[in-house]
Amino acid sequence: MRFTDRYPIIVTNRKEACRDFWIRHLGFFSGFDSTWISWLTTEDQSASIAFMTPDHPSAPPGPDNFSGKGMCFELQVEDAKAAFETIGATGLKIEYPLIDEPFGQRRFGFHDPSGLWIDIVEQTEAEAGFWDKYMIGSQS
Repeated sequence: MRFTDRYPIIVTNRKEACRDFWIRHLGFFSGFDSTWISWLTTEDQSASIAFMTPDHPSAPPGPDNFSGKGMCFELQVEDAKAAFETIGATGLKIEYPLIDEPFGQRRFGFHDPSGLWIDIVEQTEAEAGFWDKYMIGSQS
């Protein structure tokens, strides 16, 4: 099976605020925008996300309003420091500062208007031995 795209649909009463946030702070573009759904993508289409109102006419079974809990959206970049500076320059309040994590990521994070946690990450080298005790089949 070959997928042509993949993206979450966040059900929220704040569709327009989310659309505007992702365009302003993360540089996404509107690929489709109606009164009940906004599909956004990056210029190179390497990442996509959609926001849908809870009263949409094509309601699939199951999606309730997103509560802002239990999900984070990872956006992997080549240079987290440059992304931090670019996004910070838009005036966005960064909630988790740029930090080098021992498990092998340089990252920072913040919430969008729906409550979705967004983690901007750059893969780095993990501290020696960090993953040893976490790997399946490892000797503890």
